Amino acid sequence: MDRIAELAGVWAHAAKVVVLTGAGLSTASGIPDFRSPGGRWESYQPVPIQAFVSSQTAREEYWRYKGESWQVIQSAEPNAAHLALVDFARLGRLDLLVTQNVDGLHERSDFPAERLVNIHGTDSAVICIRCGDAEPRDVAQRIWEDGVAVPVCPCGGPWKPATISFGQGLVVEDLESAMQAASTCDLFVAAGTSLVVGPINQMFELAHSAGATTAILTASETPYDEQCHFRIGDPVEQTLPALLRASELLPSA
Repeated sequence: MDRIAELAGVWAHAAKVVVLTGAGLSTASGIPDFRSPGGRWESYQPVPIQAFVSSQTAREEYWRYKGESWQVIQSAEPNAAHLALVDFARLGRLDLLVTQNVDGLHERSDFPAERLVNIHGTDSAVICIRCGDAEPRDVAQRIWEDGVAVPVCPCGGPWKPATISFGQGLVVEDLESAMQAASTCDLFVAAGTSLVVGPINQMFELAHSAGATTAILTASETPYDEQCHFRIGDPVEQTLPALLRASELLPSA
């Protein structure tokens, strides 16, 4: 049987489906990947949270990258992979979507907010590291584009995009929600992720250990390629719509 049709059948009959997405989901929207050849990590060294807090130079470097990348993100639109996931949710066939992406494209695709976990935060807001107040990203972005190297809150503290930086802990409630969902699902799908970033990559291990069917839909190699039940390396913006079309012909669980 065709692997798309076979996986679509599993998806249609699964009682609980959990999806984890990564940067590969947004490359078709024009947002460069991190780890693939030519990705952003070849020209950018991440700034750990400790350096951001303690060093003006580090903050300026961080904002230089974040300011430029936000200009790319703002012009991007959800692609066919994002929209297919919205339709899976609309059909009642996607219980929880956990994303490693901070680009906000899942939100802009109108994916149901109550079924979305932004495990690494979002670039669409900023948080003051002194007082903790949050503001929409555009507030700080305009200041940066006006030539201020590090935008600051009215309290005088530096603003930081509301993403999880290296060395910064994940939101405990979000992590617990993701892990609980993975350990109790019938189908776990990793789409556009290399599954090398911990601890969220443990979702695969939890789902696999609990007996769920597992699928990896990404062009890059992952540490779990030999363990998963389905491995499809075609572009995810083609694979997810194909799965949706095939599953729409089948009755739900």
